[in-house]
Amino acid sequence: MDIPAFKPLLLTAALCAGMPMAQAASTLVYCSEASPAGFDPSQYTSGTDFDASAETVFNRLTQFKRGGTEVEPGLATSWDVSPDGLTYTFHLREGVKFHTTDYFTPSRDFNAGDVLFTFQRLLDPEHPFRKAYPSESPYFTDMGLNTNIKSVSKQDEHTVMFTLNTVDAAFVQNLAMSFASVQSAEYADQLLKQGKAADINQKPIGTGPFVFKRYQKDSQIRYTANKAYWKPEDVKLDNLIFSISTDAAVRLQKLKAGECQVSGYPRPADIDVMKQDPNLRVLSQPGFNLGFLAYNVTHPPLDQLKVRQALDMAIDKPAIIKAVYQSAGQLAQNALPPAQWSYDTRIKDAPHDITKARALLKEAGIKEGTTIDLWAMTVQRASNPNARMSAQMIQNDWAKIDIKANIVSYEWGEYIKRAKNGEHDTMIYGWTGDNGDPDNWLGVLYSCAAVKGSNYAKWCDPAYDKLIQQAKLSSDRDERVKLYQQAQAILKQQVPITPIANSTVFQPMRKEVQDFRISPFGLTPFYGVSLSQ
Repeated sequence: MDIPAFKPLLLTAALCAGMPMAQAASTLVYCSEASPAGFDPSQYTSGTDFDASAETVFNRLTQFKRGGTEVEPGLATSWDVSPDGLTYTFHLREGVKFHTTDYFTPSRDFNAGDVLFTFQRLLDPEHPFRKAYPSESPYFTDMGLNTNIKSVSKQDEHTVMFTLNTVDAAFVQNLAMSFASVQSAEYADQLLKQGKAADINQKPIGTGPFVFKRYQKDSQIRYTANKAYWKPEDVKLDNLIFSISTDAAVRLQKLKAGECQVSGYPRPADIDVMKQDPNLRVLSQPGFNLGFLAYNVTHPPLDQLKVRQALDMAIDKPAIIKAVYQSAGQLAQNALPPAQWSYDTRIKDAPHDITKARALLKEAGIKEGTTIDLWAMTVQRASNPNARMSAQMIQNDWAKIDIKANIVSYEWGEYIKRAKNGEHDTMIYGWTGDNGDPDNWLGVLYSCAAVKGSNYAKWCDPAYDKLIQQAKLSSDRDERVKLYQQAQAILKQQVPITPIANSTVFQPMRKEVQDFRISPFGLTPFYGVSLSQ
């Protein structure tokens, strides 16, 4: 949407709703950075998709406290764990309403049947809904939940039991993550009967604080408040609008003009400008994130360790951090951020050494002028505010060792889709932790189970996998730290990625925004957020 068209839209919305103009402040506009690929959280791994669905429309059995990593009750009021750690019994909240929209009217409240539908669909490739609407659940499978959840059973209308094959020390945290959002079984049944199963990804129905109204790709998403929300103190806005602007300069302009009240992913160079504006404020906190370069080890010559080592040591990471991240970046040497427990401070980078890199390529038999595709994101992320500039600098670094980097970019949804298919040679990507557990990094991004999902290096090492699987089985934190640190050492030795930076997270907003809390997981939640009059 262009800027001149936006103010009349808000004015029209207020008038059509019969609202006095003094009440227009109850509409919050968020300038988001990209269009979501869809609205079924189970299908995605990106914050862009989760912000538009899981953080607005849906709830989960457990949830994270606002602004923190601690788990609290969600659609489940409590849960019991068996002594052997293999059975979890969840007691469900009563009286929770699913959304009523122009495409669905629920006839009952949330119950155990909705939990069963949600997870049986993820577990069973032959599930009728999955047959009608084939879809993958990358996060679910990347974490090995598709093989570790033995069964999900209904004990009564408000009690559900999960039985695991092996102990999972982070299971309750896992169920608080976006991909585990609970769907309406009644709505799914309606879609099946209508032959419109795919609508579950375009017309979402949940129990969350905001009700989906409509979506115009590359323009806007509109939501209204869920007036029947089970936690009414979390709903303080009448309307929520995502105004989609891929250009950070446009987002800044809209924020300064008051055309949006909160903006995503600012450029580091704009932070001081924002801080000097009396109408704005900028929240910040150390990021629980990592910006990195992944090497697709299934594509020659990246299947050779010496080639990956050469490319890695040719990259001038401090120069990238200075130019791209500016004051917001810290040098990353490990596949985990320093704030993640089990982080091994002994992990260090190989020296930046052009001569050594050239020698390694020669030993590997790589011809001068060999071309390697280097994929760069087109959206700003907390983990990398300008992937295109990063790619250009890496391109220059690799030219010094006679490797030609061909920079490739796609629209965000297409970028992720193609990368999951393994079409890239190398790609710039980033990750922000989702549940506070090391497995969310070391398992989700580098395990053999994640090769078809978020493991963009397509790297599978049996020794590494054995360590992270053992760590998941242990309830002894010291033992888990020991195993995860051994795994980190293997990662560093095998070079499936080049860690580049951990960045500070900045969240700009108008001063009238009240009680916004930065999510440590890189999401943009509007629970409990209000606007002062």
